[in-house]
Amino acid sequence: MTPGDNGASTPEDDDPFGYLYADGQARGAQPPSGSGGYGYPNAVSRVRSVGERSYGGQQQAPQAPQYGGNQTIPQQPGAGGYGQQPNAAYQAPETFPGGAPTTRQQMPSTGRGRGPNTKGLLIGAIAVVAAVVIGISVAMMNDNSDGNKDSGNQAGASASSSQNASPTPSSTSSVSASGDLPKIDAKALRLDGGASLASDVKGATAEGGTYVTGFNQVGASVTWTVNGIPDSGKYSVYVGYSVPGKDATATLTVNGTASTTPVGLDNYAHAAEGDYTKGWTRTYNYVQLNKGTNTIKISCEQGNQCDALLDQVWLVKGWVKSGG
Repeated sequence: MTPGDNGASTPEDDDPFGYLYADGQARGAQPPSGSGGYGYPNAVSRVRSVGERSYGGQQQAPQAPQYGGNQTIPQQPGAGGYGQQPNAAYQAPETFPGGAPTTRQQMPSTGRGRGPNTKGLLIGAIAVVAAVVIGISVAMMNDNSDGNKDSGNQAGASASSSQNASPTPSSTSSVSASGDLPKIDAKALRLDGGASLASDVKGATAEGGTYVTGFNQVGASVTWTVNGIPDSGKYSVYVGYSVPGKDATATLTVNGTASTTPVGLDNYAHAAEGDYTKGWTRTYNYVQLNKGTNTIKISCEQGNQCDALLDQVWLVKGWVKSGG
């Protein structure tokens, strides 16, 4: 048998690039044409233009190729090549009933889910506030307790100093709730100018037998501040004292104004000379006091004879000769 060129016997024998070779050109191979076919004559054209597939419509089953003839594949309705619009019947899968959803749908609330535990947060906040308040209260109580202890210690120290020191820094008395005018002992008076406290001489009526000594020098003084005088008017100032068997005098100053009448410290007890123990007695002066607070001062000034011991000072309402 003589070999011959009878063309491609089967589709797979078709060489789409046969037109590039001399033996293919000799057998009539052609380059691709505008219809999409290429290869040898009577070869099956299997080329499909992009976009020929139709979506949304029923596709026709492809027919089996017929060999040995020039076959043309019919185009699907609406299909086109490049530049043609896609089939208008095409729809995205999600647009069909039962199609896949395009967005995430929120699950309906059944009312049984756990929300924020607001009740627990509120209870916790209240507990924190309560703890802070309790802590502050405890700290304040401790501070007050410490302050009271410090105050007590300072008060004790001041009292001790007042008893031991000479002279004392100040003296203040107030009218009692019953209206009785006050009486003050020597140790509560303010002492200045060398005056001091002692208790060697017996017979003083002040608490503990204490009296003021060192009064027999110019500038020595005792001062008494009285609070709560109920009314302005006439009062009598009484002084308890002792002289050594001879008369003495002192100056009385009320609210900064010196009286023209001296304090007469006479030997009313008729004590022997130099006997202070037998010389204890009392005297008085008439004064005008203001309602409220008044200051009474008894001092040894130039011209006074001040050899005396003082143990008490008190007030009587009105100008009287007997003051208890």
